[in-house]
Amino acid sequence: MTEIIFVSPDGTRYPVEAADGASAMQAAIRADIPGIDADCGGACACATCHIYVDGAFADALPQPETMEEDMLDFAFDVRPTSRLSCQIRITPDLRGLTLHIPTRQG
Repeated sequence: MTEIIFVSPDGTRYPVEAADGASAMQAAIRADIPGIDADCGGACACATCHIYVDGAFADALPQPETMEEDMLDFAFDVRPTSRLSCQIRITPDLRGLTLHIPTRQG
């Protein structure tokens, strides 16, 4: 298990113990994190698990694949650190990964 942190738009921090190999979206759903809707269940077919990766971790993640980049076109308020949490796989080296939740999902 690896601790990651979700931060709501109002600044509330939600530390979550995520299973290694699971997606950040799966960890958010299991922990009932508000603001992560995940309508497609992690199939990278919507943009309702959109998050912003904290700058301290931006280089720790692999670059998004084309499918993820295409789906981000449907997200609200896309930024340079925007990702879909369903595409982020948890590994022990991501301990402390901080993911900010947008004010609304696309």
